[in-house]
Amino acid sequence: MALTFHWFLPTQGDSRGIVGGGHGVAVDSAWRTREPSTEYLAQVARAAEQLGFEGALTPTGAWCEDAWITTAMLVGITERLKFLVAFRPGLLSPTLAAQMASTYQRLSRGRLLLNVVTGGESAEQRTHGDFLSKDERYARTDEFLSVVNRLWDGETVTHDGEHLRVERAALARTPAPRPPVYFGGSSPAALEVAAKRVDTYLTWGEPPGAVADKVDRVRALATRRGRALEYGIRLHVITRDTSEDAWRAADRLLEHLDPGTVAAVQAGLGRSESEGQRRMLDLHGGTRDGLEIYPNLWAGVGLARGGAGTALVGSHTEVADRIEEYARAGISEFVMSGYPHLEEAYWFGEGVLPILRDRGVWEPPGDTPASVAGAGGFQGGAFTAAYAR
Repeated sequence: MALTFHWFLPTQGDSRGIVGGGHGVAVDSAWRTREPSTEYLAQVARAAEQLGFEGALTPTGAWCEDAWITTAMLVGITERLKFLVAFRPGLLSPTLAAQMASTYQRLSRGRLLLNVVTGGESAEQRTHGDFLSKDERYARTDEFLSVVNRLWDGETVTHDGEHLRVERAALARTPAPRPPVYFGGSSPAALEVAAKRVDTYLTWGEPPGAVADKVDRVRALATRRGRALEYGIRLHVITRDTSEDAWRAADRLLEHLDPGTVAAVQAGLGRSESEGQRRMLDLHGGTRDGLEIYPNLWAGVGLARGGAGTALVGSHTEVADRIEEYARAGISEFVMSGYPHLEEAYWFGEGVLPILRDRGVWEPPGDTPASVAGAGGFQGGAFTAAYAR
């Protein structure tokens, strides 16, 4: 098993500062200087593809462009990159979602990954006409994924559940290959859904010990059901040739944040129903003091942004070291991002990935040009047994 790296498509816009959005935070709550045009997103996607990233996560929400449509427009102007499309299962029928995924997978020639987002904010869900409680939304997600998986298996499905009902649902063509399902959530209800229904469980960037504890909890739940999952983490990154340069870049991100913006964002996030968001807030407490919460793990992003709020900050070697530490905690997939996303993709792709390649824990995808996937000759090897858990 080797480590896999994904990048992020900033469909809410991009900048040299932190761009807000998500979990009740408006996208204009922080600095945005680059609009999410097809041309700019294509630049980011092509860079990620050339640098050796496996896929690119695209978010979901009213604060960003629609993930299905945006990525479908980018499939034709990329060649290999997969798209980790985030969607909310309560906003469309399971039969339609299964058909959309099947069509996408077939026409993209197997380049779809699905990120199921149950929705952690009731106020935002109500804007979409969804009035279920948080626990009810997770119960519906469980039903939804059950129906979708049966449809992908080629079954004709009749389901009369607490939240969903379909009668003799079937697909004319099933997806090949089947799209892997990614899913995140920190509440007990979320962990149960992950253990039962998904392929990869995602967590936000907490310190490695906390991540290991969460991975162990999900693994135990999945094992009781006879299932084995992959585990991934969502992190920002600021990597430079020297540690001093990286920390200066992190400090510059905060220069564009006035105290009023931080206070407003934190007030909004404080009303979140998301357990994962609460855990993010606990890392920094809404202040600029003590933001390095673990060696090379910085919580400054969460001062102005909902969702993933931590970044790996340091020299290329330091960042590679922390990635290997997360690997020992059970993580095999990394969903990375950085401001701005185009430039930071190159810092990471040209600085960190070659180190991980030379250590034998990462290989560029087979059709990534060797001249772009890191300097020097390829020396990839087997994933060291020290990271197997």
